[in-house]
Amino acid sequence: MEEQTMSRRARLRAQTSAEIKTIALKLMVGGGPDAISLRAIAREMGMTAGAIYSYFATRDDLITTLVGDVYISAVRTAESARDAVPESDPGGRILAWAQAMREWALANPEGFRLIYGDPVPGYHPPEDGPGKDAELRACTGLVGLVAAAWPTTRTLQRDDRQYDWADFAPSLVTHVREDFPDLPPTALALTLRVWGRMHGLMALEIYGHLRTLINDPATVYRDEIRDLIASLGLTS
Repeated sequence: MEEQTMSRRARLRAQTSAEIKTIALKLMVGGGPDAISLRAIAREMGMTAGAIYSYFATRDDLITTLVGDVYISAVRTAESARDAVPESDPGGRILAWAQAMREWALANPEGFRLIYGDPVPGYHPPEDGPGKDAELRACTGLVGLVAAAWPTTRTLQRDDRQYDWADFAPSLVTHVREDFPDLPPTALALTLRVWGRMHGLMALEIYGHLRTLINDPATVYRDEIRDLIASLGLTS
């Protein structure tokens, strides 16, 4: 009986935590990142401020949890789509990753805005944690796409800009060099450019700038990614 009671309490706690996170994202959509506050969430849920602090001690704790959840959801979606395409088709894997990220963003616009939009005022993310780990995992996933394409792509790269590992964040360099020891710094720079092209139109769509200009943003996004893939010397 005691085990059943504790299990029920755990379920209720998990449900309440999930509702807190859902309302936090809803508040952000309505009022921007600064609208996330534990007291506002408590009012929305009909809870006392003291009760909600038993779930998240501070607003930053809540945001850190939210960022981790959102990043993990996004990267799992992208990885699943990528892994459905054979490794022998690097262009197809890039296309699958990009389209999965766009579909995830459209289904989770508030999550996209949290991790890729305006920073939450006054929020200082921890040096490590699930959010940071998932962010690095997403970045490493993109590097992996470029690494698979690199044997073909490197012959197309210009030599007028030489990159060094010192040009990049040390934590990122550590992960990249551990996972891809033969990859040069130029390939990491290319990864950032690939990321920019993937997310550029996506961000415009999420923030409502494309719907007034084109009936089906999916078509122009797909063309952009196919052009990106072609610029790497690949097919899709």
